[in-house]
Amino acid sequence: MEFPADLLYTREHEWLRIDGQIATIGITDFAQDQLGDIVYVDIEALGQTVERNSTFGTVEAVKAVSDLFMPVTGSVIEVNEALGDKPDLVNTDPYTKGWMIKVQLDEDPGQADLMTAAEYKKMAMA
Repeated sequence: MEFPADLLYTREHEWLRIDGQIATIGITDFAQDQLGDIVYVDIEALGQTVERNSTFGTVEAVKAVSDLFMPVTGSVIEVNEALGDKPDLVNTDPYTKGWMIKVQLDEDPGQADLMTAAEYKKMAMA
């Protein structure tokens, strides 16, 4: 199981990669492993400002449907269109090809309750 050190993580199992004022967001390797085979990703927040802790979509797996929670407040500027045809990218490559949205940050990520890779790994593996 991977926990890349260059990312930030949430208690709801989302990850963020911050690049200036843009955050790329997806679900963690741990989350996709717990869900099982991803069969559908539904994100309808493109062009919308989504508040921290609000849902920005859902991910459907063979086992369950789970909400996707926004880790920071921001405007959704891009959705990973590849997931429409290949939702399993979330399973096979959650941190690169399986990303879900890109967000223009409306707040400092330091205001959110985010964890380092070591903190997240400790929580997830407990």
